[in-house]
Amino acid sequence: MSRPYSTINAQWWDYTTLDRQLLKDAANLTVKNLEQLGRPGFTLHFYDSYETFFLAEAMEYIKAWEKSTVSEPTGICGPIGPVRQLPMVAQIINNLQIDVSNGHFWGMDEWYENGREISNNHPLSFNKDDLEMCFNRIDKKLRMPNENIHLLKADNIDDYSNSFNSIRCLVMQGGQGDTKHWAFNDPIERKGEYKDNPPTPEEYRKLKTRIVDLHPLTIVQGAKMASGGVIHSIPARAITVGPVETWKSEKVSIWHPGYHDNPFGQRLTALMISEKIADSAVPMSLLSGHPDVHFHYYRGGIGTCVDYEFY
Repeated sequence: MSRPYSTINAQWWDYTTLDRQLLKDAANLTVKNLEQLGRPGFTLHFYDSYETFFLAEAMEYIKAWEKSTVSEPTGICGPIGPVRQLPMVAQIINNLQIDVSNGHFWGMDEWYENGREISNNHPLSFNKDDLEMCFNRIDKKLRMPNENIHLLKADNIDDYSNSFNSIRCLVMQGGQGDTKHWAFNDPIERKGEYKDNPPTPEEYRKLKTRIVDLHPLTIVQGAKMASGGVIHSIPARAITVGPVETWKSEKVSIWHPGYHDNPFGQRLTALMISEKIADSAVPMSLLSGHPDVHFHYYRGGIGTCVDYEFY
């Protein structure tokens, strides 16, 4: 039997096609309920200020890099969104004179347009943000060489993916978008063999680093956050790290500052991961199958939500 059509865009899969009771249960979660969703393999952390939240996120970079050696290289895969941790990383390294020259970094994603990644000179470039907000600020005698900074480009997708085989990714960080994605792992279009049902979790988990078509909701969110709502200025495609590389990462660390996904989304994915409900219409829920997932919440951003069907 075919699942319901999305109330966001009927041509795509997304969380509005889930069972209605599951959506009600998520909307009804209190903060206290949220705090109790942890289980072995899924840990929730809560912070009372943005300072402690972003400092903790920054420290994941430094800890991953401090463990790296020439013979046993390690690193972290990090997002653009949130970004306030990036200057902190550089400042901590410089102030404490921490040698991270053996560390590795993977950028999670980059916008794709006109057959290639957007230029580092483009205002929207994620690669530019990583360099300008973090790596270019690190003292040259302390930072890793450029070859240890793996930024996504259209012509290096295979090399990028294969690097996860030779370098231990200790942490894959991420934010959560309105489509409940990490990186740009969005739900897919509702067409062809996936017209009546989305890919199974097993099928979706086979996806590697690739060029993707973005869900309309992701484009709208990108416009809201980056261009003041000028939707036509946001690329409709991107290059993104995939589930394959995510499962090669020892830990997945998702950061909820409260201004990316909304209060409902912050509850839904935690509930699904806690109860091991995996559905590719909610890509973040597939992390229920990863052995070490951490959700980090800024308490002031958890907010409240109401399902008016209760009234």
